[in-house]
Amino acid sequence: MQEQLTFDLPVHAAQGVTDFLVTPSNQAAMALVDGWELWPNQKLVLAGAKGTGKTHMSHVWAEQSGAEIIDASRLGTTVIEALAGGSVVVEDVERIAGDRAAETALFHLHNLVLAEGGWLMLTANDAPSRWGLTLPDLRSRMEGTTLARLEPPDDMLLSAVLVKLFDDRQISVNANLVDYLLPRMERSLAAAAQMVDMLDRMALAEQRPVTRALAQRLFGNE
Repeated sequence: MQEQLTFDLPVHAAQGVTDFLVTPSNQAAMALVDGWELWPNQKLVLAGAKGTGKTHMSHVWAEQSGAEIIDASRLGTTVIEALAGGSVVVEDVERIAGDRAAETALFHLHNLVLAEGGWLMLTANDAPSRWGLTLPDLRSRMEGTTLARLEPPDDMLLSAVLVKLFDDRQISVNANLVDYLLPRMERSLAAAAQMVDMLDRMALAEQRPVTRALAQRLFGNE
């Protein structure tokens, strides 16, 4: 009998948000997010490459704090005063680099939110010094913000995510399948979701279970 894969991982539970799995790759960042009421100057930059889970983590914090979430690309056409009464998450801040209207809007949002006692989280792929902001006052305020870094998902997190994604589709997973997938897949949570979807579609089309042999065929076809 093949070994059924199970994990005993700490799970970060947040109301209204899918459980967030905590492993060494995101533990330090999660600790900062959990301690949000102690952020210096009531603000935090959450940085991590695509697929590291920063959107999920920012939504966990928004549930905790009651923050409103806005994409940075919308700042130039947003009534900033309407956001200033509470806490705010601004996602993908590096996208507005060089956009004077959006940078100016973020500068005013930063000042208004903090002046009225709110908290501010900003997400991006990298640290503020690498965003390419052109407004000096905004750049200095962003670079002076506490930084939480999300590392690429480790094997523990990817394994647990794969198992959970399969389980969500009521597919039993054996250890040899996950062991086969881990060294061959892109190191991101999005890639894990795509991999599970592809294998599920193949299995349904062929009316067979999801196995290591099926995964070998998938990689062979690619």
